[in-house]
Amino acid sequence: MDKKQKEVIRLERESVIPILKPKLIITLANLIELSSDRAEFLKLCKRVEYTIRAWYLLQFEDLMQLYSLFDPVSGAQKLEQQDLTSDEIDILEQNFLTYLFQVMDKSNFKITSDEEIEVAHSGQYLLNLPISVDESKLDKKLLKTYFEKHPHEGLPDFVDKYVIFRRGIGIDKTSDYFIMEKLDVIIARFWRSFMTFTRLGKLFSRKSSERQKHPKKDDEIRSDDDPELYVERIRLENMELSFRNLFSKNTIQEPTFDRMIVVYRRAGDKTKTERGIFVKHFKNIPMADMEIVLPEKKNPGLTPMDWVKFLASAVVGLVALVSSLEMPQADLWVIFAVISAVVGYCAKTYFTFQANMATYQNLITQSMYDKQLDSGRGTLLHLCDDVIQQEVKEVIISFFILMEQGKATRQDLDLRCEELIKEEFGQSCNFDVDDAVEKLEKLGIVSRDALGRYFFVGLKRANEIIGTTTEELVLKAKLGGSML
Repeated sequence: MDKKQKEVIRLERESVIPILKPKLIITLANLIELSSDRAEFLKLCKRVEYTIRAWYLLQFEDLMQLYSLFDPVSGAQKLEQQDLTSDEIDILEQNFLTYLFQVMDKSNFKITSDEEIEVAHSGQYLLNLPISVDESKLDKKLLKTYFEKHPHEGLPDFVDKYVIFRRGIGIDKTSDYFIMEKLDVIIARFWRSFMTFTRLGKLFSRKSSERQKHPKKDDEIRSDDDPELYVERIRLENMELSFRNLFSKNTIQEPTFDRMIVVYRRAGDKTKTERGIFVKHFKNIPMADMEIVLPEKKNPGLTPMDWVKFLASAVVGLVALVSSLEMPQADLWVIFAVISAVVGYCAKTYFTFQANMATYQNLITQSMYDKQLDSGRGTLLHLCDDVIQQEVKEVIISFFILMEQGKATRQDLDLRCEELIKEEFGQSCNFDVDDAVEKLEKLGIVSRDALGRYFFVGLKRANEIIGTTTEELVLKAKLGGSML
């Protein structure tokens, strides 16, 4: 058994409700005893969704119209047709970013912090490659201008070039032999030991003392915290590896971000100003492999195993050449043959390196293909619908709690909603009670007493207040037409 210290990451509780809306509505409806109340509740759920969707319709239309001007595929042609000045385009693109960031916030996405990026750089999971961004290919004006006008706390260092949003936490487990990966780890450890022993490491690393412990990592779970907020990372780098257990099967584990969205713009050149804005959507990204989503990646470098092959081939060639020169009766043809063999071997090594580079590039491309959900307009449409679904679920749960459990303060309502989600669905989340209460009051289906406690107005009365929606009239007309 590997004797190693556990590496545990403390996570933040997510605000997103991880339950499908149909399942949520049916489950809550089945908890209502009277069938008449159950029917009124189902009607209310539909009217709440139709109304909230109508509220966001105009805002989402503005978002999509603005994006059509900055779509990397067809936006340039539409901008030319508008005949706008450079300053007018600058204003429009900042308006688009404002709408986009509002939607991201409503959909409970958060900007990835420097700490989370450090987790990605501190180790590997399935993608054992050194990956970095070619910053010369990225625009540095668009996002910098936005954040100067809209300050945020805790922004990462790279925020002027690209923004990475993340939402949702999961766990990924993989079992395999990982033979080549283990060899890479063993070689990397040997190299670090060599650098430490020769004290050469001090010449190359000056920041090691600054990155010894990650702020979100704890070796022990504190008793006053929820254990569900802690996830153990099981990586090859933390295992006791040797040539004895090289061929044994291992299981590794890494926390993942359920959804990640990257926003950036490519750098223009002297002859053309780039206006396209890229919005890319990824799924199930392991924290340690977060480099997958980075924009404009450089060609990956070589792994420790590749460097061992290179050094071994160089040493073998050098020894063969020196040995041939030290022979007492060295023949020129023998020396020529040895030199030719060494050159040929070096050429073979070089082309092997090139093949490895192509393989690594294909690996990154394949990883992105498997993990990418959508981009551009498709991502925005998904976000818009996601905002509506989250808002509807928040309102329905809050109203149900007030209906079933009576009056509640804002704090009590928050706690009761989280308890309901935990008890009925086995899920945990940081319920956004402020947003839910705001929508309930805007709909007019809750009120407050003299003590500031919220109470519902009654199911039938709530349906009357919202009234018959346009969608219901359309459905009624459609059903009436089909019966003729």
